[in-house]
Amino acid sequence: MTITLYNYVLSGNCYKIRLLASLLDINYETIAVDFHPGQEHKSKALLKLNPAGTLPILVTDGHVFTETKDMLTWLAQHHDQSNTWWPANNSDQLTRVVQWLEFSSRLSATIGELRLNSMLNKAIDVEAAKHGSKICLRELESHLTEQRIKGIQWLSGDNPTVADVACFPYTALSPDAGIEHDDYPSIRSWLHALRSLDNFLTMPGIHELHELKSTQKISP
Repeated sequence: MTITLYNYVLSGNCYKIRLLASLLDINYETIAVDFHPGQEHKSKALLKLNPAGTLPILVTDGHVFTETKDMLTWLAQHHDQSNTWWPANNSDQLTRVVQWLEFSSRLSATIGELRLNSMLNKAIDVEAAKHGSKICLRELESHLTEQRIKGIQWLSGDNPTVADVACFPYTALSPDAGIEHDDYPSIRSWLHALRSLDNFLTMPGIHELHELKSTQKISP
């Protein structure tokens, strides 16, 4: 099966797909898209694949996926022999996974947009984006704190799932948008746990553990 990812290296949503593919050891091809300044995602060729003009785009044998959540779900369903990244056999956990996948969209719409404003000068309502970003991080911090009290490290249960992958990038990249992690110890611990996974993949702005600044404190 051939899997092709239309990719922009600085995109948090594209990174979600690359990260899960790495964690699951999935072979795939990438096609680099000149998102900025070239606006290639708005070209006629790519609009034929995705009329919405967004990235990423994932093309498999006979299928074109244009929604990041669908890509993550499909990759896990078809390439995870452990059935843990998409826990179809655990209905309670699966419900929680779906809820956090929806939450990841809020992260994209707040932190993701604020990051685009900071890095590429995208015109947005900056104050609304900052407010929404902080609300999201407070919700995530509260949930992860409750999970840690229960002895649970991950968003939906005892193992990482596509929900963790979906929520990780824009949370980790929030400093690009001017929002640091100092006030979110449980988030820092969760980010550390994800970076510790076998086959963890980096992107610009998200480093391997040994590359973190020595002054950065990570909660146990």
